[in-house]
Amino acid sequence: MGISNLQEKLNEGKFVITSEIGPGKGTNLEFLKEAEILKDKVDAFNVTDLQSSVMRLGSLATCHLLVEMGLEPVFQITCRDRNRLALQSDLLSAYVLGIRNVLILTGDHPILGDHPETKPVFDLDSVSLLKVASTLMEGKDMKGNQLDGKVDFFLGAVVSPGYEPLDLQIIKMEKKIEAGAKFFQTQAVYDLKKFEEFMKRIEKYKVPILGGIVLLKSAGMAKYMNENVAGVSVPEKYIEMMAKAKKEERVKVSLQIGAELIKGMKGLCQGIHIMPLGWDKYVPDLLSLSGLI
Repeated sequence: MGISNLQEKLNEGKFVITSEIGPGKGTNLEFLKEAEILKDKVDAFNVTDLQSSVMRLGSLATCHLLVEMGLEPVFQITCRDRNRLALQSDLLSAYVLGIRNVLILTGDHPILGDHPETKPVFDLDSVSLLKVASTLMEGKDMKGNQLDGKVDFFLGAVVSPGYEPLDLQIIKMEKKIEAGAKFFQTQAVYDLKKFEEFMKRIEKYKVPILGGIVLLKSAGMAKYMNENVAGVSVPEKYIEMMAKAKKEERVKVSLQIGAELIKGMKGLCQGIHIMPLGWDKYVPDLLSLSGLI
């Protein structure tokens, strides 16, 4: 298999679209039908790695299934559950299974999930794992031992444009770039003014940024994120729009807000990353309203 199609499209200056898939809690593969629906509408599918520290079907196996379906996965790998031996081994395994995009995260603490008594590993963090992945691409493991066949990945990382103080995010982002990150997906963006300021600050790095889109399901969800999710700030106007919407109108209003954000981002960044959180079936409508399909 050749290089990442996602990388090629970004290199060509195309505005790319990625969407997130959360594997199910069990062996039922019905969730893959959502990916099939989006086949010609998005450029790649992020597969979460035990999102929110909840035990689920694995990201590696799901990515391989997407490859077999003719779809392009982005393999999310976190440092939470594996030591450095297993992390390196899984990266080698991903490559031989046809996976070319890797998004590296530190991961949520297990106390947040459905097995809170789990012992966290965190042998490495996201910056050190990016360095390890880059070393594997040079044909060596992290101890300098020669590999019999090297990997070739399009490495990505995450950044939070709304985080305060922003300087800390930019310092960490710089470290991730130095470690090998070639693209970034962001935390959910609702404040376009803050996002524009962030994009101006990081313009010098010349690295593709995919702005994060999370559809609001209610005014309560917006308030919860403002209070509990670092780096997320939902403006009052969007909270009011969701609060005033009748129950049967919420999806329509949410899609209007999402489309407004995407249109605002289009001139600022190199693509969008949609995190549907169970609303996968509305992604085509969102893309249509945004003028992307």
